Amino acid sequence: MRLNQITLPVSDIPRSKDFYARLGFRLLVDSPHYCRFLAPDGDATFSIHVEIPVGTGAVIYLESEDMDADYHRLQAAGFDFETGPRDESWLWREAILRDPDGHRIKLYYAGENRIDPPWRVSPDSR
Repeated sequence: MRLNQITLPVSDIPRSKDFYARLGFRLLVDSPHYCRFLAPDGDATFSIHVEIPVGTGAVIYLESEDMDADYHRLQAAGFDFETGPRDESWLWREAILRDPDGHRIKLYYAGENRIDPPWRVSPDSR
């Protein structure tokens, strides 16, 4: 199986559509209650749909090869981050912001630790 997309509930389509377009997602489908975007890199898609009330349990991870540069670029473009870039104990470098409905977005770089961290389950134990 291959992950196709993630869909997030939002309270205001135009506001959220603008937010994600400014992050670099390319609009593929546009309606008053639903939008689908293509990720800035690769072929993953991402959707938003109107849902009231909005739940905010999901976390979106946007991987970047040069996350410090992307952090500074997004910050200069007006994005307000909760945390600046920092190295985490799970060996990823992350900075956190929120979308207009409060969903957490982690801009991160993990390198080889994304798929092969030191604590990865060995193939023999799967």
